[in-house]
Amino acid sequence: MRKAKIIKLIGGLYTILDLETNEVFNSRASGKLRHVRLDEDSKFNVQTTHRTKLDKKTIQLSPKVGDIVLYDDSDENKPIQEVLPRKNELDRPDVANVDQILLLFSTIQPDFSFNLLDQFLVLVEKAHIKPIIVISKIDLIKQEALIKLKQDLKYYEAIGYELHYINSHQKLGFDVLETIFKDKVSVVAGQTGVGKSTLINALMPDLKLKTQETSEALGRGRHTTRHTELYFYHEGLIADTPGFSKLDFNILNASDLKQYFIEFDTYKDGCRFRTCDHIHEPGCNIKENEEILPSRLENYQKFYKDISEQKERY
Repeated sequence: MRKAKIIKLIGGLYTILDLETNEVFNSRASGKLRHVRLDEDSKFNVQTTHRTKLDKKTIQLSPKVGDIVLYDDSDENKPIQEVLPRKNELDRPDVANVDQILLLFSTIQPDFSFNLLDQFLVLVEKAHIKPIIVISKIDLIKQEALIKLKQDLKYYEAIGYELHYINSHQKLGFDVLETIFKDKVSVVAGQTGVGKSTLINALMPDLKLKTQETSEALGRGRHTTRHTELYFYHEGLIADTPGFSKLDFNILNASDLKQYFIEFDTYKDGCRFRTCDHIHEPGCNIKENEEILPSRLENYQKFYKDISEQKERY
């Protein structure tokens, strides 16, 4: 048995990188992964219901791009026999063991959305992955509109998020971007049409990833990336991932949401109640706090309501 990292997945066929020899093989998941018995303390035993205790259960364990796996090198088909515990994982995009995520947003085509940005940040904070906010297509927006957007986004820098502005076609802003990938597994993620493949093509021209313009009729991008793959770049790995238009939080309890709005931690001790959810409670130090960006509070309250209205699963 040898250790490898999954760097590509298409239709059940995995491409794996041997971590000792750096050889690359095609592989498939062993049939034994269809019936994996999980104990209560298994890293793969994720809570998906409101039950207070995790049950022992049998699952089909599907390897993800980014997984560290053991494969049988004595078999010519190099089958994956075991998936080692993940330090983190995402469902959309479907990757594991990520060091940082470049959250790519365009100024227009599709239009920038603070709501979608906050959704992304919740998911990334929940997964304990470092987010880097990257704003693309800065050449396509009117100067006054760009100034206004930058002014609003200063709030995110002030609370601790790294933020960059780029023009992929002219490589504006790339001098900083090119330095952040060394020794890291990075994911480029974002809404369909924001320019993920265009960015990676600009970083690595030899890849020639397929791109398409944003659909004027639909007002959003067309899907060009159909699978997730890790590419070698500047002594690190970068993943291009399929785009999407909808995100799912997969948060069971609405009370957990507040911990993913990182600036709330600064003010929570001023709330009257230690368990304050910053919704209807009296004496809350978050609601109507002038230090908090209004759209952040609005999005938090909307997300809280959406999670609260989910049907409970047992």
